[in-house]
Amino acid sequence: MRSAWDTAVRGRAAAGLGVLVLGAAALPACSDSGPKSAAPPRGTGAPSPSGPPVPATHPFDGGTKGVGNPVLAVKIENTRPAMPQSGVKDADIVYVEQVEGGETRLMAVYSSRLPKKVGPVRSARISDLHILPQFGRPAFAFSGVQSKMKKYVRKAPLYDVSQEKAGGAYFRSSAKRIPYNLYADPKELLSRAPKAAKPRDIGFRFGDAPEGGKPTRSFTARWPSATMGFTWSAKEKRWLASWGGRPDRAAEGGRLGGRTVVIQYAKTTRSKFHDFLGSYTPLIHTTGSGRALVLRDGKSYEAKWTRPSEGKGTAFTTADGRPMTFAPGQVWVLLVNDGKPYTP
Repeated sequence: MRSAWDTAVRGRAAAGLGVLVLGAAALPACSDSGPKSAAPPRGTGAPSPSGPPVPATHPFDGGTKGVGNPVLAVKIENTRPAMPQSGVKDADIVYVEQVEGGETRLMAVYSSRLPKKVGPVRSARISDLHILPQFGRPAFAFSGVQSKMKKYVRKAPLYDVSQEKAGGAYFRSSAKRIPYNLYADPKELLSRAPKAAKPRDIGFRFGDAPEGGKPTRSFTARWPSATMGFTWSAKEKRWLASWGGRPDRAAEGGRLGGRTVVIQYAKTTRSKFHDFLGSYTPLIHTTGSGRALVLRDGKSYEAKWTRPSEGKGTAFTTADGRPMTFAPGQVWVLLVNDGKPYTP
């Protein structure tokens, strides 16, 4: 039986708006389970209240904490006026997405632990609705969305805990100016979504580094109007983030960064949405397959990503088809255009 989201997606494609959605019918034949060599996360064998076994390690960061905690995704501003950001260092996964004008915005995904506050919280984009279904039905926090997109948010498989729906969980800070001063309490957000999905397999595999790899000190990802760099710190055993050539610091102190950084090259095209200045919203195609570069333990690995449908996770494999294992800990996924030149 088709979900409301699937029906909406197919209806838009039939109306000639297929560029907005990368439907499963357009994908090459692919196994639902991803690469056969990529074993699923280990389970305890004991059934969870919802049925499937509870994983022994968290499928988002490879750790042992919070394996049964609900999933919360939050949209966070990623431009200079918003920095330093709060709560990003506690995320299990941090997605970096291109938005209007060639700038970027973060989508931080939480489950194993929650920060006391997160932000600055900003508005959602159409690409979010194509990334989130792999998490089941998570809680999704954002400041708002343009009116034409509201019907797609309503039909998406998520719990809307936006400022409009969960206003009591949000507050303004006097330290920054509007619109860069909206923050939220993650615990309060999740209280508004008591049935938010629990963690499930999204394709990540954690473990010892595969053979090979190229010693790498740093890497810089580029978008039309933004750059983010990551430099390996042997002392901290993680990649330290920079934004626009400057250290990217956390509001709680220290540098942002992760144990594993994935540069996922994905086709980026125009959607039908645009901002009030007329700059079109990018649509990032995160189903199908493509190339990736994975940074871990001071090395870089050429890899391939595969995601058969929006309800499935993204599997990463090495050049010879083995699972591309990540280092346990926070994962950054930088979605960088790999299609024809895109003009915002």
